[in-house]
Amino acid sequence: MNRDIFLLFATRIVRLFAYGFLSVVLVLYLSEAGLSESQIGLILTLTLAGDAVISLWLTTSADHLGRRKLLIVGGMLMVLSGIVFLLTRNPIFLTIAAAIGVLSPSGNEIGPFLSIEQAGLSQLVCDEQRTKVFAWYNLAGSFATATGALAGGWLAQALQVSGWTALHAYQVILGGYALAGLALVLLFLSISPAVEVTQSKAPVSHTLGLHQSRPIILKLSALFALDAFAGGLIVQSMIAYWFYIRFGVETGLLGSIFFGANILAGISALLAARIARRFGLINTMVFTHIPSNLLLMLVPLMPSLPWAIGVLLARFSISQMDVPTRQSYTMAVVHPDERSAAAGVTGIARSIGAALSPSLAGIFFGIPVLFNLPFFLSGGLKIIYDLALWGEFRKVRPPEEK
Repeated sequence: MNRDIFLLFATRIVRLFAYGFLSVVLVLYLSEAGLSESQIGLILTLTLAGDAVISLWLTTSADHLGRRKLLIVGGMLMVLSGIVFLLTRNPIFLTIAAAIGVLSPSGNEIGPFLSIEQAGLSQLVCDEQRTKVFAWYNLAGSFATATGALAGGWLAQALQVSGWTALHAYQVILGGYALAGLALVLLFLSISPAVEVTQSKAPVSHTLGLHQSRPIILKLSALFALDAFAGGLIVQSMIAYWFYIRFGVETGLLGSIFFGANILAGISALLAARIARRFGLINTMVFTHIPSNLLLMLVPLMPSLPWAIGVLLARFSISQMDVPTRQSYTMAVVHPDERSAAAGVTGIARSIGAALSPSLAGIFFGIPVLFNLPFFLSGGLKIIYDLALWGEFRKVRPPEEK
């Protein structure tokens, strides 16, 4: 592993730790600050919508303006959002910070980082090693998210046991999130020019940073948007809130649940590389994703907390096998000087899809008879996505499978 790969793994770990650290308490913090479920859902929607706009500009420009430079900008936006959420409970200021900053309500990737880092990693490794490196990259992120969720949940509970109010305990978590953004900026400053793409001297017409690969990326983007819309109905913060309301689970146990969930998710991502070598990237994406979504739909049907936790953990144990394979496939079917843009456009499509659904989930959570509906909608729509993806792309093979 060369120094740049090590640094890109380090930025992934710091960032995903911060996302997990905040995700367990984010919705609880907004509720403690006096916002209703519908207002919380709206803020989460605007968080993802703002991320989509800013990330689209950063990622489609990164291959031409410089990948390192725009990663630093993303880190600064992460610091900004953490500070504003830390200092105010005003819904207007929170909404503005959510729209222009980088804040993860799900514990998963958000912002321009993933797209640009994927392009940089693809620049540093060969085709045969790409999926394996992406699998380890996702494993590192899942472990970091798991550790962050565990630390955030138990720290918030420990502070409250020590006499802190819930609001002030959650603000400590927000302060840690802002400091993680500052650490990211310092790490990005240390990356070498080796992650930058060599520009072609021949003039090429670009749309959103794409040229040769535009048709396939637009098709993938439409399907990824559907998948993300479904996933946005049950982001990690919302699942934590569901457990809190349904079973009265405290933040410490919530952190432990998502620690285990993300550890299992990371291991599943690592196994995906071995499965993909035998069955192909598209087959691995689809035929591991469908069972995980069936398990998701079973969670609200469980009669007790242990059963609900067990089914959720079973779901996470296979839920992330499509992630490194999806990332590797996208990088494989585009030209090298389109990689940041391709990852960015597909990532933005996912952000837009995900931005539309948390507000809908917030409405459902506010209506007792519809409280469990997000789980069923999410799982059903994800299965539709899986079948459509397999039907459209099963014959479009990456270079290492030809």
